[in-house]
Amino acid sequence: MASPTPIIIAIDGPAASGKSTVSKRVARELGCLFVSSGEMYRAFTHWVLEKGVDPNDEEQVTQLLAATLFTCRAEGGIGTIQIDDTPITAEEMSAEAVNGAVSLIAKIPAVRRRLVAEQRGYADFDPGVVMEGRDIGTVVFPDTAFKFYVDASPEVRQARRRAQGIEDSVAERDAIDSSRKDSPLAIAEGALVVDSSHMAVDEVVAEITGQIAKIRAAQSI
Repeated sequence: MASPTPIIIAIDGPAASGKSTVSKRVARELGCLFVSSGEMYRAFTHWVLEKGVDPNDEEQVTQLLAATLFTCRAEGGIGTIQIDDTPITAEEMSAEAVNGAVSLIAKIPAVRRRLVAEQRGYADFDPGVVMEGRDIGTVVFPDTAFKFYVDASPEVRQARRRAQGIEDSVAERDAIDSSRKDSPLAIAEGALVVDSSHMAVDEVVAEITGQIAKIRAAQSI
């Protein structure tokens, strides 16, 4: 009997919608690998700043990208990334300078093409992968049957950022992410939209895992 095809679960949404927390929980409950595509962009943004490259200079960023080696692995059920064999820490990826520049880096087409290719490398992970970001269901894995869009009101999302000690503007992030020419933030066709504004994490996770179970049951008929 052939082994079942690894499941690919795409969870998209804007900044501070709760998608990262929810995605980690969904991955843990299903025994899948959790991958944050945003951390890949943050890691490279840190690298750009570390090398003294102006995030607004697309030509310089692209030149650095061409000379950069990404190594994506799985450790303890979580996807990790190294750049030129250098691990990028969570503290480095969440630094204020990175918060302010990551949307500028992420909108560069060459960066998106390169990192999308890296993200697709996780597709064969057994028994599956839960990947969260802004273009997972629309660009990275558009053919998966498991697409979700976790949202929340701008006011709730801004409050969540402040609670994390982050003062960047979600409205500004939304504008950049939604208006970029390459892979803009959008709700994937067929995605289930979950508004987490007034939902506990457990409720959001239950709604998503319940929908996954329904889809899998329908596929087995």
